[in-house]
Amino acid sequence: MNSQEVDLYVATAEGLYLYDAKANQLQPVLAKDIRAQTGSQQFVKEAPVSLIFVADLARLTKAKPADRELYAGIDTGFISQNVYLYCASEGLATVVHAVDRAVLAKSMSLRPEQKVILAQAVGHPKK
Repeated sequence: MNSQEVDLYVATAEGLYLYDAKANQLQPVLAKDIRAQTGSQQFVKEAPVSLIFVADLARLTKAKPADRELYAGIDTGFISQNVYLYCASEGLATVVHAVDRAVLAKSMSLRPEQKVILAQAVGHPKK
């Protein structure tokens, strides 16, 4: 369907950014550290980067409304797997972890049609 409904947000100690794939740039969204809100485990607060996959369900116009979150989850899985492969090739660690989607969506000031699908921490492996 090529809906391109998944937006990739990048949370760091410096703030929250939205990745603009066409420009290959990070666009500032919030000037505060929200990494701790991406999950309940201690490592999410310490990982240098937390990727937040957000689906804009309004972009899935070709899918039936009841199927939109399913397609967004599938598409997010494809992207997340590529992050895993890249991290493995570069000696980085990554993990998809539990996330309180409602709390995170509120912190990010997302619109109702935007849904947090998952969060993925990226960092250096512990020795």
